[in-house]
Amino acid sequence: MDEKTASDGFDLVEFGPSDHPTEGDQAPDFTRPLVSEEYWEDASLSDLVARDGRVLLVFYPLNWGGKSVYWWDEIREREWGNELTVVGVGISQPFDHQRFIERRGLEHSLYSDPGNGVAERYGVVHDLDGMTGVSEPRPATFLIGDDLTVDHAWVADEWPPSPPYDEIEANWTDQP
Repeated sequence: MDEKTASDGFDLVEFGPSDHPTEGDQAPDFTRPLVSEEYWEDASLSDLVARDGRVLLVFYPLNWGGKSVYWWDEIREREWGNELTVVGVGISQPFDHQRFIERRGLEHSLYSDPGNGVAERYGVVHDLDGMTGVSEPRPATFLIGDDLTVDHAWVADEWPPSPPYDEIEANWTDQP
């Protein structure tokens, strides 16, 4: 990762290349605890897609970090949950996800992936500097169609990014 300084003084970290699924690729299926405010249980992505149709996977860093809070607030303000199923994928344990959902008033469920294996399958792992064996997901979104095809993919190429909300939204509103 290369660092450069943004105009407001903080360091931008450029991520290396990512071998992530792109539009038209088959999304990797997985099963992890899916956490809501009330409970959690193992759920596969394929079952979620079969039940709800299109799903937007949001890979994000730690629950309580400023960027995560801002992203989930923006998703709530845009009311994406009224249009399709939105689920997060993060490294926190289920009980921490549950507290985050409750305290932030989050309307979306979160997959618990403490080993970061889902991010690895999607090619969006971010190894944290100076911490051997510690990683989190690189910020990314994948719009998954009802046949587990990736309809849209966005993966951050630098930190700290913000997802291109308008672009992401346009990709499901333009789809049948």
